Amino acid sequence: MTCVRVWLRVGLLLYAAGLTLCAAVDTMCEFYEECNEQQENCNTTARFVTCKDEQQQDEGKRSHCYALWKNESNVITLVKKGCWLDDNDCYDKSECYEHDEEPENGMFYCCCEGNLCNQHFDHIPIPQPDRSTAETPRTIPIDNKTELFRSLMYSLFPICGIALVVAVTFYMYKRHKSEHIQCFTRHKTEHVQIPTQDPLPPPPSPLLGLRPLQLLEVKARGRFGAVWKAQLLSEYVAVKIFPLQDKASWLNEQDIFTTQLMKHENLLQFIAVEKRGDGLEMELWLITAFHERGSLTDYLKGHLLKWSEMCHIAETMARGLAYLHDDVMGRNGEYKPAIAHRDFKSKNVLLKQDLTVVVADFGLAMKFDPGRSCGDTHGQVGTRRYMAPEVLEGAINFNRDAFLRIDMYAFGLVLWEIVSRCSAVDGPVDEYQLPFEEEIGQHPTLEDMQEVVVHKKMRPQFRETWLKHQGLEILCETIEECWDHDAEARLSAGCVEERLVQLSRTVNVTTSNPVVDITANQQTPPKESSL
Repeated sequence: MTCVRVWLRVGLLLYAAGLTLCAAVDTMCEFYEECNEQQENCNTTARFVTCKDEQQQDEGKRSHCYALWKNESNVITLVKKGCWLDDNDCYDKSECYEHDEEPENGMFYCCCEGNLCNQHFDHIPIPQPDRSTAETPRTIPIDNKTELFRSLMYSLFPICGIALVVAVTFYMYKRHKSEHIQCFTRHKTEHVQIPTQDPLPPPPSPLLGLRPLQLLEVKARGRFGAVWKAQLLSEYVAVKIFPLQDKASWLNEQDIFTTQLMKHENLLQFIAVEKRGDGLEMELWLITAFHERGSLTDYLKGHLLKWSEMCHIAETMARGLAYLHDDVMGRNGEYKPAIAHRDFKSKNVLLKQDLTVVVADFGLAMKFDPGRSCGDTHGQVGTRRYMAPEVLEGAINFNRDAFLRIDMYAFGLVLWEIVSRCSAVDGPVDEYQLPFEEEIGQHPTLEDMQEVVVHKKMRPQFRETWLKHQGLEILCETIEECWDHDAEARLSAGCVEERLVQLSRTVNVTTSNPVVDITANQQTPPKESSL
């Protein structure tokens, strides 16, 4: 019996080693992708691809094939085929079958393991046994064949010995490798700050049947949680993970994103929300479009802006905020009320690849539905550095116009950040700084901001070289009218957008000295009240 136990343990070790070795073998899958109206030169012909990922092989992971299809009124439509990363649900499946009940949206998914195993796929639900007719299991007697058992033991004993030697050798190798990795990790952590949260693989995502969703790396951490870069099939998405205690912010973002007519090229694209985990360990996920360039803050730290780039960023940023602030009526009776952002800052402004702005982070945003009051809303919210004077004083009028003017004050500060990194000026460009960083440092208190902004009425300084540049001089005047101490005198986002559009069209910068060409029929929009 001792030898049997040893044999079983050795078998398990060899099985694990076999899985590790098998993981390194390249898998070939059939690839297919459904075309849509926006794709050009799309090839719908199925082809074969090899799933090869060096990082995956080093980590002992396995490659699989998958298929995704729709069943609408018994009409099968193939959506996607291809390779997929290590997934426990796909282990040792030689055929691509979906066994779950038919989903409501008609989307089916299956995965398998083996070369070209996804060429054929099908939906074969597992039949539920009828308990009323189920037979009582019968006990089958087992004959005691002692002689046969002894013969098998004698013949397997040499094999047990050889397998034991192989297993011990493999175990010692793995232990030595693990100790080496741990030693390297301890040495590395002395110099590099590592994330406090391990990127554990998430459970399969129930998102519209398009599963699974895999977290890849943390891109940012904020007050309400972490933002991950994730992969959904062949596309990258952003996943903002809220802890359970910030459920109110998660619900508010969901409410803002799902408001009618919230789809706009300068607002962050919403995909879905999910709940992961149970009880106190529950996580609340917000899934949106992913933008590789990241936030405006991060981009300005490492890049200077040409005149055309600066105008494009400022114009699209104003267009996004103006759309958010506007009441919009759709063609079919849809209605979007005015929405105040309430935490507008460069960290919440994201950039597409062509530097087009998308406004993000609506955790503190507020809708102004007709006939509804603001209620018991707390006025002193947002980031201290970007708080308007009336917010710092606690003297807010709780109405629609007041909250939109608070956004415009913060908008003026972000415009100042953009101008500070423009290379069109005649002279050196300063390193990137946050608003008021030169006056009160990187971590101001509420009292610091009240002293500087409310009592001394200070604002970030304009450099002398900016005011000598004809285009930047006009932009600086617009900034001053955005952050005016008198809230009712501030410009609206729509007015700023009009000025920036006209400025980018009329100012032609070919050298450090721009040429301003403003005809009699094209006059700079006058200063007007914010609303």
